[in-house]
Amino acid sequence: MLLSASLSSSDRVMLLRPFSTFRPALLSSSLSKTRTLRSFAWPSTKPTLMASISTASTEKGASSTDQEPQKQLQPPARPLQVAKRLEKFKTTIFTQMSMLAIKHGAINLGQGFPNFDGPNFVKEAAIQAIREGKNQYARGHGISDFNSAIAARFRKDTGLEVDPEKEVTVTCGCTEAIAATMLGLINPGDEVILFAPFYDSYEATLSMAGAKIKCITLRPPDFSVPVDELKSAISKNTRAVLINTPHNPTGKMFTREELELIATLCIENDVLVFTDEVYDKLAFEAEHISMASLPGMYERTVTMNSLGKTFSLTGWKIGWAIAPEHLTWGVRQAHSFLTFATSTPMQWAAATALRAPDSYYEELKRDYMAKKAILVEGLEAVGFVVYPSSGTYFIVVDHTPFGLENDVAFCEYLIQEVGVVAIPTSVFYLNPEEGKNLVRFTFCKDEDTLKAAVHRMKQRLRKI
Repeated sequence: MLLSASLSSSDRVMLLRPFSTFRPALLSSSLSKTRTLRSFAWPSTKPTLMASISTASTEKGASSTDQEPQKQLQPPARPLQVAKRLEKFKTTIFTQMSMLAIKHGAINLGQGFPNFDGPNFVKEAAIQAIREGKNQYARGHGISDFNSAIAARFRKDTGLEVDPEKEVTVTCGCTEAIAATMLGLINPGDEVILFAPFYDSYEATLSMAGAKIKCITLRPPDFSVPVDELKSAISKNTRAVLINTPHNPTGKMFTREELELIATLCIENDVLVFTDEVYDKLAFEAEHISMASLPGMYERTVTMNSLGKTFSLTGWKIGWAIAPEHLTWGVRQAHSFLTFATSTPMQWAAATALRAPDSYYEELKRDYMAKKAILVEGLEAVGFVVYPSSGTYFIVVDHTPFGLENDVAFCEYLIQEVGVVAIPTSVFYLNPEEGKNLVRFTFCKDEDTLKAAVHRMKQRLRKI
């Protein structure tokens, strides 16, 4: 039974607007080729959320002793206003699924935020910075101590020496680093190559920059780079290639051979590379290789990273971009007019975090390996086709053994009937059809939560 069928009319009014990221399949469970996730728009006759709230408040507040209820004239519903470059993007899937988790009391294995806190030594450093009065604007590109800590970590991880003052830019999370990179270095009409499935902010920020997107699809079971497709796609018209390794949502790690192929093509065609490496410390079964470390690549690469995933502090939104000075200029120009500066006390604390001993990262990896084992073994026992994940804290599975027609329908069923949240992966593709058989689970939760979710699926999830 679909979620929409079980809701009251008032519930539907409250949920319809936030659900607008889902293609109509969320309401009809039919995946139509003519109705895609991003192009769907509600009819103009649909009441606005604010109008519904206002009407409900008026009705609730009416007294039974009133001789005659006053009629309040509501202005006619007006369509939501948004620039054309963003009109196909609605509320993110992560926000929607987290709302559903709360509404249905479901265990949230969808959105990738830990349900446990970050380390005390980092939090105490933030408290100390606040108490010491480090609370005013920081320099636009970051406080000196944090920039130096970023450069030192990058040197240790890659062997590359970078200038912390000229080649490191602190941003509000990696999401802003991505936006600043796209807006600062991509011109309208520039061609950019993405690997699908991809983190949803890539397409949105490239649309804001006016880029022309080309997509190379990574396919199960190993999600390897299709060499011939890439060679055909990249050309003198290509401005940049965007890579995420370790890869969200699949957990794939780009191999040295794949990265060297991409590097060779980029050098031959004078193409930039943007690399999102936020999961670099969550590499479990393969070596993380930073594209910038390959011969001839630093001069054409922007490396983006953040604090949140490694230190379980996703709400701090502390990120950075590392690039040669001639590329950093564009990143900083955009950053200056997006956020200007990032939280000052959190930067001081982040500097402390990046100077953590190796033992911290070793313990982090051991902890996540144990969590991963619980989820993988559970998903396999339930009956999913589970694909390998070498990094990140995500697992992608094939849901088709359970008989639902697509990923959205399956996630609806999983939330409503089983009480567990997963993410439908079709939102990570330009063509949602390519992801309709896959859903993503996360294991960045405590072990009791993971075991409880597995137990629910074993007890309630049945092959249809």
